[in-house]
Order: sequence, then structure tokens, then C-alpha cells
Amino acid sequence: MTIHKEGHVILLTLLAVLTGINVAVCYTTCGTPVIFWGVLFVSVVLFGIVLQFFRFPSRKLTINDKQVICPADGKVVVIEETIETEFFKDRRIQVSVFMSPFNVHINWFPISGVVKFFKYHPGKFLVAWHPKSSTENERTTYVVENKNKVQVLFRQIAGAMARRIVAYAKEGEQAKQGTQFGFIKFGSRVDVYLPLGTKINVQLEEKVKGGVSVLAELQ
Repeated sequence: MTIHKEGHVILLTLLAVLTGINVAVCYTTCGTPVIFWGVLFVSVVLFGIVLQFFRFPSRKLTINDKQVICPADGKVVVIEETIETEFFKDRRIQVSVFMSPFNVHINWFPISGVVKFFKYHPGKFLVAWHPKSSTENERTTYVVENKNKVQVLFRQIAGAMARRIVAYAKEGEQAKQGTQFGFIKFGSRVDVYLPLGTKINVQLEEKVKGGVSVLAELQ
């Protein structure tokens, strides 16, 4: 277990601020140990909560050209046939994974291929399970085409707590299954849009691991 690079500046800044607060409390309440220990306890808990947001676990990734690997840790909250309106503009199978504040926040490429499309959309910060979060929240959209010309769209969506989406790959670049394509600070949701007829390997409410769990099998 290591700390992801996206957390380095935030954690160091928070550590400096909390240290300053505790030093100030120590000098001003040296005769009241209950206050000092109370502030210290709250500081340690707060730092621990933020620290776990940026953990980078060591895991054995699943690599298989015929499979779509889950792009994020979390819980499957949507499996349905719907119309994808941004890129495909036709019917697709949507599978959505909700990332709680206690999940790992790294996002992994679900398939290998070429990034055919990338777009960032500024937007709102509705709760991730809101029906309009997929179209109105801050988000990024990727489309990767594999060697068999099958295209998979996946979308990072910010939520009420997630205030920054980080995207690493750009249009035209090579995508490698299991490598990182982004990070959502403080969690939210990732939607995946698959061709009709794709075999779905997960169920609603199932807990999944990014880079490990097999989301679907391509035809």
C-alpha cells in the first residue's frame, strides 16, 4: 500500500495546517490537557480520513483482450439498456459503478486500444446517484477502440463531494488495460457503455475492484 501522487500536495498541506493548529493549541491551553488531547485526536482522525482517500493498493490486475475490466472500485448501481447521446448516439448497455468516499479513487483503463475520443465537460455537482448526474455534472468522456474495432465508452462523473476529476490520457494515445487513465478526488461514479449483446458479468449492488473485477465479456 502506497500513497497516490494526487494526494501528496493535499496531505502535506493538511499536515502542516494541523501541526500549526496543534502547536497553537498547546501553547494557549497548556493548563487544560483535555482540550489539547481533544484537538489532537480530531486532527489525527481527520488526517487519517483524508489519507485513506489517496491510498494506492498493490493488486494483481486482470489482463484479457476479450474482457472489459472494471475501471473503478465501488458498487454496481446501474445495469440497463439506454441511449448514449454524446458519442455513439444509439442504444448501449450502461454499467455504472458508484465510488464511495471510502473506496480507492484511482481509475483504470477497462480495455486496451486507441483513445478515439476524449472530452472534458464542466458542470454541476449533483449527488452521484441523481438521474441527471451523467449529463449535468462535471465529467470526462473516453472512447477506446480495441484491435477488433470494438469501441467502449467510459465516463468519470463528479459528485457532491468530488470536486476535481483528473484525466491522464488524451485522444490519439494508446490505452493499456489495467493502467491508470485518471483519478476522481473524493470519489463519485464511473459509467461504462458497452455494445448491445455484450455479456455482463456483474449484478446490481455487487462490490467490484478496479483493474481486477471482470465487468463484461466482449462478443
